[in-house]
Amino acid sequence: MKKTLIAATVAGIVACPAFAEDAPAASPLTFNVGAVSDYLFRGVSQTHGDPAVSAGVDYAFSNGFYIGAWASTITWVKDYTGKGSTEVDLYGGYRNTFAGGDWGYDLGVIGYTYPNHGSATLFGEEPNTTEVYAALSYKTLSVKYSYVVSDYFIGWRSASGGKTDGSGYLEANYSHDLGNGWGLTAHVGHQKVKDLNIADYTDWKIGITKDVGFGVVGLAYSDTNAKGECSAFEAYCWPDSNFVSGVGSTSGLKDVAKGKAVLSFSKSF
Repeated sequence: MKKTLIAATVAGIVACPAFAEDAPAASPLTFNVGAVSDYLFRGVSQTHGDPAVSAGVDYAFSNGFYIGAWASTITWVKDYTGKGSTEVDLYGGYRNTFAGGDWGYDLGVIGYTYPNHGSATLFGEEPNTTEVYAALSYKTLSVKYSYVVSDYFIGWRSASGGKTDGSGYLEANYSHDLGNGWGLTAHVGHQKVKDLNIADYTDWKIGITKDVGFGVVGLAYSDTNAKGECSAFEAYCWPDSNFVSGVGSTSGLKDVAKGKAVLSFSKSF
C-alpha cells in the first residue's frame, strides 16, 4: 500500500532549505524506487516475510493538488486461491499549510489494486480497495484517518458474510531529524474492520534512518496485537505458497502480523 515502504524510510530526514536566491525550483514530477526485507502494510506482511521491491511516481501541481502511482511486489493474493504478484496504488488529493506553515492538511483518495488477482479470497470477495483519507499535521507530527468506500476492505467480509465498506484506520506518525543524515521515525495505528472484530488490531513501529547520499537506508521494528496464531487458525494466520489444504492442516500457514525488524532502502529523484 502506497508509501508504506518509502515514507517509512524518508520521514525522519528533514531536508535542508536552499537559501541561495537563484536556487532552482523543485520539479513537480518526482520518482521513487525502493527495496525492503519484508513489505508491511499497517504492520501486516504482504509478502509472508519475503523481500519486496517497489517504484512510484508523483506529480505535485502548484495549486496544492497532486496525483501519483506506486507499485510493489506482493505474494498474499496468489498464495491462497488467487493470482498475480503485484500491487498497484493510484491516488490523488490536495494538501496545503496554514498558520505560518507549521500546520498542514491533506485530503485525498487512494485505490489499492491487484492486477490479475483472480479469485483471491475463499468466498470471492474483491481484494481491490478504495479509501478516502484526511490528515492533519504539525511540523513533523501527523494524524491521519482512512475510510473504506469500496464494497470490501482487502477481501475481508463481515462476520455475517456482508460487505466491509466503512472500515477505517486511524494512525499517528512522528519523525525527528537527529542531524548528520540520521532520522528517527515512530508510528502507531489502529485498524477497524466493519462487523469483524477478529480482524481489528493495533500496530506500532519505531525506526531509524540514514541518508547515505545515494539513497536512504532504514531499520525499523514493527509489531501488532493482531491474532495470528496458526495452531488456532486465527485471523492473521495466512497461507503461503507452501499451503496444503485439509482439515486441521497448518502446513504452509504463517502468522503475518507478528513482531519483526525490517531493513529498507529508498531513493527519490
